[in-house]
Amino acid sequence: MTTKLIVISIDALGAIDIDLHQEKIPTLYSLIKKGTLVKKIKGIYPTLAYPSHVTLMTGMYPKNHGIINNTKNQSARLSPDWFWYDREIKVPTVYDTARKEGLTTASFLWPVTASSSIDYNIAEIFPNRIWNNQVMISLKASSPLFLLTMNQKYGHLRKGIMQPFLDDFITACTVDTILTKSPNLTLVHLVDMDSMRHAYGVQSKEAIDALQRQDARLEKIIQATKDNGTFDQTHFVVLGDHYQIDVATMIKLNALFVKKGWSKLKKNGSIKPNWQVYAKSCDGSTYIYCSQNCRVATEIIKESIIHLDGIEHVYLADEIKKMGADPNATLMVEAKPGFYFNDEAQGTLFEKVTKQDIGKINRYFGVHGFHPDKPNYETTACFFGPTIKENHIIEHANLIDEAPTFAKLLNLKTFPKKTDGKCLDDVFR
Repeated sequence: MTTKLIVISIDALGAIDIDLHQEKIPTLYSLIKKGTLVKKIKGIYPTLAYPSHVTLMTGMYPKNHGIINNTKNQSARLSPDWFWYDREIKVPTVYDTARKEGLTTASFLWPVTASSSIDYNIAEIFPNRIWNNQVMISLKASSPLFLLTMNQKYGHLRKGIMQPFLDDFITACTVDTILTKSPNLTLVHLVDMDSMRHAYGVQSKEAIDALQRQDARLEKIIQATKDNGTFDQTHFVVLGDHYQIDVATMIKLNALFVKKGWSKLKKNGSIKPNWQVYAKSCDGSTYIYCSQNCRVATEIIKESIIHLDGIEHVYLADEIKKMGADPNATLMVEAKPGFYFNDEAQGTLFEKVTKQDIGKINRYFGVHGFHPDKPNYETTACFFGPTIKENHIIEHANLIDEAPTFAKLLNLKTFPKKTDGKCLDDVFR
């Protein structure tokens, strides 16, 4: 019988969560005991959801797969577009390869899958133009008849994109699809805990309550395979894309650049397109770009930043490329724990975040996007299934290693042999 693979991404799941909260995750912990835990997984830089999820599907660093940030470099927009569309991925994906080899595929809010070839797809996308609305843009980006059917059945569970309701909706859609379609590859992206960590802090009660909800959702998905008789032939991978770090202060480098005359404000507070120097936030880090006609020396830009409060390191272009981030960036700036970056150009260079700010755009108590070598910042992954070693632990791996491993689990013949990562052969019996 054809092996099936279900990949469940619990956004912002950290390696440390497995150690701290065993009693909160009975379903996941059961899989760990019966399968293989890859204890600490080093992420990619920047450690953001969209670049990370594309790495999970390609085995490539952002510089090679093309998704170098969550959002695009659009200085003149207060709300820049995200990298929603699959067409922007520059290399083959696990799901495209699976479909080309005759396997059926399903995806539920997996980042950067809008308008992809996935058979049953509910894309992660939201309207970012005044002439768009959620219904129309979702239908266009997803599998339209499939999405309409799921909304008719389970739309009552959701309240827009609010959590925990959105993940309840996605879980119901996943269970239904496993029972009725039995795809060979199912990708599920659950965001409840990530949202709570942003709003309340990394180890807040709200975040840990969300971790418990994710474990309960995992149980429902596993039960669906038992109910349709495919459990014994199904491989499960439960993973994180990145962890988070508590923060309290924003750094708005574009406010500094405007003050120095390296860019200019529009009336709405965004930056005119004719900038010379522009900071594009990745939350815990930020890219610095110079335009082709930039008259400011790189060393001057670096010196204007490096001694600021909250700055941990400034990377040069060669270092950025070696780390696998955007090769077109001039500099990349890493924040110290407790600080994060914001694209905004108005107001002061530093801004404290208060409880009253939470819910406003870009105001958080926990973020990601930091360098993957930050202490205790690893994510994790659990493999379980008919060909996986039982009660086995692999101490360390890299996020780039997971896609080649998925390809082996699905027995894909045409997935690229040469990726930035390597198959985790030690998970197999």
